[in-house]
Amino acid sequence: MFWRSVVGKLAITIFLLVSFVLFILTILLLEFFENFHIQEAEKDMMQTATKVSVMVENHEDRSLIYETTERVKDPASQVVISFPDDLIWFSDTSEPILSYMNEKWLEEQGYLQQVLTNNHSISEQIDIPENEQGAMVVGTPIENEQAAVFVYQSLEVVDQTKAETTKIILLAAGIATVLTIIFAFFLSTRITSPLIKMREAALDLTRGEFNTKVPILTYDEIGELAMAFNRMGRQLKFHINALHQEKEQLSSIVSSMADGVVTLSRNGEMIVTNPPAERFLEDWYFENNTPITDKDHKLPSELNSILQEVIQGEKEILEEISLQGRSYVMIMTPLYDQSYVRGAVAVIRDMTEERRLDKLRKDFIANVSHELRTPISMLQGYSEAIVDDIAESKEEKNELAQIIYEESLRLSRLVNELLDLARMEAGHIQLNKETIDVDPYINRIIRKFKGVAEENQVNLEIDKNLIFPTVNCDPDRIEQVFTNLIDNAIRHTSKGGYVKVIVENKNAELSVSIEDSGSGIPEEDLPFVFERFYKADKSRTRNDKQKGTGLGLAIVKNIIEAHKGKITVNSKVNIGTTFNFIVPNNQE
Repeated sequence: MFWRSVVGKLAITIFLLVSFVLFILTILLLEFFENFHIQEAEKDMMQTATKVSVMVENHEDRSLIYETTERVKDPASQVVISFPDDLIWFSDTSEPILSYMNEKWLEEQGYLQQVLTNNHSISEQIDIPENEQGAMVVGTPIENEQAAVFVYQSLEVVDQTKAETTKIILLAAGIATVLTIIFAFFLSTRITSPLIKMREAALDLTRGEFNTKVPILTYDEIGELAMAFNRMGRQLKFHINALHQEKEQLSSIVSSMADGVVTLSRNGEMIVTNPPAERFLEDWYFENNTPITDKDHKLPSELNSILQEVIQGEKEILEEISLQGRSYVMIMTPLYDQSYVRGAVAVIRDMTEERRLDKLRKDFIANVSHELRTPISMLQGYSEAIVDDIAESKEEKNELAQIIYEESLRLSRLVNELLDLARMEAGHIQLNKETIDVDPYINRIIRKFKGVAEENQVNLEIDKNLIFPTVNCDPDRIEQVFTNLIDNAIRHTSKGGYVKVIVENKNAELSVSIEDSGSGIPEEDLPFVFERFYKADKSRTRNDKQKGTGLGLAIVKNIIEAHKGKITVNSKVNIGTTFNFIVPNNQE
């Protein structure tokens, strides 16, 4: 509304202030001019009375006096002359109301005796019953004679003059009021226009429009305020952009962290979470059968109890949590607002892989110790038998020496495979790729195992589909893969069984499947066949003297992955096992 706006308030204030001043000034002016007109009328009447008194004093011809008096007086007034011989003369007048003031009235009022006795002038306003305005009487004595001159005049003339003056004053006041209204509206509009623009700019700032500028119309205090407002807008935009950049940077850092981060308020409200933390919370909700809704994002009880302990103790707390088969380590640190704890931040790290690797390290040390203990014990035992001359004949000594030789080869093979596997897992494997013809390469590998297969009464078959004749790979490493897989297949296949090698060479990849009809791998062992020191169950070992080290399949997997390929296994117990691997054919 206009009346509630700054323009309206300022305009009304100026108008009321000027109106009050004009009202007081009008009253004072009316009072002043009323007294002024009365005084001027009294002055004129006294001058007329003085002139007549001088004329009466200096002239004896009364007719001349009468005639001259009629000329010098105002037609609306009446002159009364009291001569020494008690003759009282009344002049003519155009005001009928003055006829009321006759000789009798003059005596009754005592004006004649007052002037003659006291010998001084009088000036009074009187009320006339027939006239609302009244009249004015002045009288002056004639010096050296017992005579006096009185002048009557109706106040109607004074009232008319006062009315004209009042009209002029009221007209001027009205014009001043109109001009005041116009001036007040113009001034308030000019003063408040920059303020209105600043208000609009402030509203734009609240909506995030920081490029809004207030036009500088003047260079007074309001202009300086507009310049300060524009500077404030620029500074606010700069700081908001800086805060946005810091917020986006912090959000990116938190979102890209591998560890879960949860920022908590003092009452347990989750303010900020990143994807790993959300996955942790989802696992917690799932394990505790808690539905996830937007309205009830319940804080886990583990976090809540630790939060209260952090807030009360104002210290960092480290806690381990097991959830859905995974191990988590949580570090919760208090957040301060100066000296007041306003919340906490919890960093949740998934330690499952570290725990697994630690377990693998311990298992690796145990397995290596176990694998090395057997050949070392056999070397030590058979060496002692030779040293102690337990073997008396040459044949027995040669047999013990042969066992020692075989165990030393096994120990050497185990150490070499461990070194190869360590280099592969560290990423230090060196591939010497070259383009080879697939057909003679495969035939050479199959011929190498023909004798072993016949010795074990296993049928070794080959099926080739060579759409593309060559492949780009490291031939020695790929031959090592073939050797491990075919050797395992033959060793774990019973007499009368078969081992089938299927080779397909397309333009994009070399695909190989090695299928056997052996004892198979139990379903629970399938996920671990490519781990170090994995060995089949003893029931699957046909010849104890040909037991492997348990590192072959781990080496095979690393070789295939070094070629950017993939290896899989399918198996059923007492039916057979199939290993499939693919090597990309990058002709570079």
